[in-house]
Amino acid sequence: MRSEIVDVSRIFQILKETANPEENIIREILKKAGQKKGLSLADAGYLVNCQTPRLRQDVFSLAAEIKKEIYGERLVFFAPLYVSDFCVNDCAYCNFHIRNQELKRKKLSLIEVAEQTRLLINMGHKRLLLEFGESPFNDIDYVVSVIRTIYSVQTKKGNIRRVNVNIAATTEENYRRLKSAGIGTYQLFQETYNPEIYARIHRGPKADYDRQITAHDRAFAAGLDDLGVGVLFGLYDWRFEVLGLLAHSQYLEKRYGVGPHTISVPRFRPAPSVDYQPDYPVSDADFLYLIAVLRLAVPYTGMILSTREKPEIRQAAFRIGISQASAASVTEVGGYGQKQRQGQFQIFDERSLNEVIAAALADNLLPSFCTACYRRGRTGQHFMELAKPGEIHQFCRPNGLLTFAEYLQDFADQKTYEAGQKVIEQYLQQIENPSLRQQTRDRLEKIKHGERDLYF
Repeated sequence: MRSEIVDVSRIFQILKETANPEENIIREILKKAGQKKGLSLADAGYLVNCQTPRLRQDVFSLAAEIKKEIYGERLVFFAPLYVSDFCVNDCAYCNFHIRNQELKRKKLSLIEVAEQTRLLINMGHKRLLLEFGESPFNDIDYVVSVIRTIYSVQTKKGNIRRVNVNIAATTEENYRRLKSAGIGTYQLFQETYNPEIYARIHRGPKADYDRQITAHDRAFAAGLDDLGVGVLFGLYDWRFEVLGLLAHSQYLEKRYGVGPHTISVPRFRPAPSVDYQPDYPVSDADFLYLIAVLRLAVPYTGMILSTREKPEIRQAAFRIGISQASAASVTEVGGYGQKQRQGQFQIFDERSLNEVIAAALADNLLPSFCTACYRRGRTGQHFMELAKPGEIHQFCRPNGLLTFAEYLQDFADQKTYEAGQKVIEQYLQQIENPSLRQQTRDRLEKIKHGERDLYF
């Protein structure tokens, strides 16, 4: 089964065959990528093996064009919520590994979950990603109760409208339970697609490579059609991992008619109890380049970046491919509103949500907290049927404007409010359909007068 999903030997062969690509080959691949229909593994192999600076710059430029054409100016923000760091696994790269005896483990009560949720709502967030360690303490009943608790919380500043979930690979029945709880995207990372490296750095249930790589199949069987994949860059050669992600995406597309909803690109970062040093560190230049290659290879898949990266790297990545980003993150269980102690990894972007948004506005991006597609049933294959011909734009820009207008009214400081209103007016004028543009303008006025949660 694993070779059907990601054929490791084939990837190694492709990387060997595409070494030292000639310029004309790269030019032909860029022409193909410009059609926004994706790339083959061999195409991606040539791109990741390209070392010529001016050709790489052409890859960056085309990635920026494609990102703008498909995702426009929108940049969706969310926050992670760490709910329990009890874990039975011993992963070499994670601070929550079972050998960490200095970590005072914590599992939030439902009252504490509600308190953390209120804090995040009152920061301005509308989308959360839940994080749990793998442990009997974190069984599916607890996970479902946490999700339902979050959805039940309402403050004067609003509520959480989409809960994405990252839990360990599990059973089809448990995925059905997640589906019934109304989750958004289910995220699970392979960490590395190299089985040898995978076995070396994992101990415990997660050491089962096959259990990990087949999890998305069980999730699809359970009715979950918004799925996220990813690797932890630095564990193995980034070129191999890019092709692994592409192969996995193509498998899901071929098998189920819809590829992953998102691809995450976390990069290894230090943590207090982690003495692991990656043998394949990824430079800033290569990290940005791999994001650009992925944008060309899977143009309609959302790409997620965390606060593991420095602000300047994040700003550059937003322009060339990233469509979703965490902001004002805390990686410690129950850490919002507290002085952070031991999180899962070291954060390199410690800016507040308002500061991140202000920087995005300076780059003429439109911050978004949209959850409309999920609640309108535009997920999985239905979403792709709209996204690939470009029709999703008729929803995305108006909904992005409306959710950002809410943020400005409820949370922004005066400087951000003024800058934000200018960006809203700019992109409101770019809604091509006159009727839709007027409807959006009318709803923006309603938001100014106190109405909330308006969407198309």
